[in-house]
Amino acid sequence: MSAQPSSHASGNPSGSNKSFNDRGKPIEVRLSNLTAAKAISDAVRTSLGPKGMDKMIQTSQGEVIITNDGATILRNIQAMHPAAKMLVDLSAAQDVEAGDGTTSVVVLAGSFLGAAEKMLSKGMHPTIIAESFLKGSAKAVEFLNEISTPVDLDDKTSLLRAASTSLNSKIVSQYSSTLSPIAVSAVTRLVTPTSSNVDLRDIRIVKKVGGTIEDTELVDGVVLNQNVVVGAGGPTRIEKAKIAIIQFQLSAPKPDMDNTIVVNDYRQMDKIFKEERQYLLNMTKKIKKTGCNVLLIQKSILRDAVNEISLHFLSKLKILVVKDVERDEIEFLSKSLGCKPIADIEAFTEDKLGQADLVDEDSNSGVRVVRITGIKNRGRTVSILAMGSNSLVLEECERSLHDALCVVRCLVKKRALIAGGGAPEIHVSRQLAQYAQSLKGMEAYCLQAYADAFEVIPTTLAENAGLNPIAIVTELRNRHALGEKNAGINVRKGLISNILEEEVVQPLLVSTSAVELATETVCLLLKIDDYVMAR
Repeated sequence: MSAQPSSHASGNPSGSNKSFNDRGKPIEVRLSNLTAAKAISDAVRTSLGPKGMDKMIQTSQGEVIITNDGATILRNIQAMHPAAKMLVDLSAAQDVEAGDGTTSVVVLAGSFLGAAEKMLSKGMHPTIIAESFLKGSAKAVEFLNEISTPVDLDDKTSLLRAASTSLNSKIVSQYSSTLSPIAVSAVTRLVTPTSSNVDLRDIRIVKKVGGTIEDTELVDGVVLNQNVVVGAGGPTRIEKAKIAIIQFQLSAPKPDMDNTIVVNDYRQMDKIFKEERQYLLNMTKKIKKTGCNVLLIQKSILRDAVNEISLHFLSKLKILVVKDVERDEIEFLSKSLGCKPIADIEAFTEDKLGQADLVDEDSNSGVRVVRITGIKNRGRTVSILAMGSNSLVLEECERSLHDALCVVRCLVKKRALIAGGGAPEIHVSRQLAQYAQSLKGMEAYCLQAYADAFEVIPTTLAENAGLNPIAIVTELRNRHALGEKNAGINVRKGLISNILEEEVVQPLLVSTSAVELATETVCLLLKIDDYVMAR
């Protein structure tokens, strides 16, 4: 009896020649995962590249978004399938890591899944496929590093080229000459010679509907989302400003509980009003005493942040008032203006005030904007005033600016550029195919499939531009085989040209992180063989 299993085992020593055949359910789970994830990738595939289509999204609140930014599209897609949700998370991860390439990363992942599906149908084991893919991804990053050119942060033209390449695939591409210099100078203002990253929370984009995108500007100082309160006739322009941010209310105190007091004697009424006026007058005098002449008041939930009496006193004391400052803006404003938020009238002292040469509310193409300029000891922050004719354009302008800022930030993180236009993908695909020929067995086969999957980017670029994808990609491979490493698809002219001369460049980090993240996600999906609903 004991000899039987051994003879069975000896007939097939390694088990590797026999094709891998999982029983029923795992195959179905895998296929269902692959299909769901590929469906998501096909949804955003048409919006890749400068000639990509745009998507119109209606949110559950009924607002309309028009965009071709992969991360925004996927964030609004209600994906029910868990595998599809993984691709949505993948584009979010790329958005955090690099900020651009959110569409490419999902398209790449879809293509890798297609390659994996072919391998599975030939009976290969998922683990072998996953390991080969990870090996391929490490090699791909090596090849990308080889063809990259180092960039110096003082070299503004390289930074501009990268930012405008990112903007060219957006709806606002015709304004890239306006927006890319803004993005570059915003990030370079925050960079110190030693910094390896830039916190984009220090760059604030204030959106105002009015004018056109060309009116978007980088403001030397701070722009506020709110307007000056002019109801009581207070000033709208203050020179040599001393600015205070207050978090307490300038209105009559209220008890914590809802109490009703019935006063039926008008003398008592007078007394109450008198007390209230006196209380507010004391507070406003205390504020004026410190020399403060600009007040930014935090929005209050429990009671009015300011009432008409206090506004009247403040306008008499020539203090400029801006109310309804949101709680999450306080940190940015106090950092930018070099002042400390004040939580109580007793703590209102001169050392907590920020100083600026001018606080002014001017009207720009029909929009009132408060600017604070000439700030003494200001923090490292930047304000951008984004304008647009309607909210749809404005939202898209903000998203595009965010992407351009991220591209410049990538170059701070990893100071290297590579060509765009499908050139690096074809280069990697060819190099991986050569490397696959040096291997043997299943692994070589998987790597070859992985290498072919890279062609999806140039193919999609050509398809979206209305060119013949087969002819273009064949020509592109041919050029690369002849040694033109920088040959890419020139979408504008519809032919293959040296893409560096066309100034189509992207940060190295965008491509390497896209390859790594897409491969990791695909390997994760391959290793799932069952799906359990938890109650």
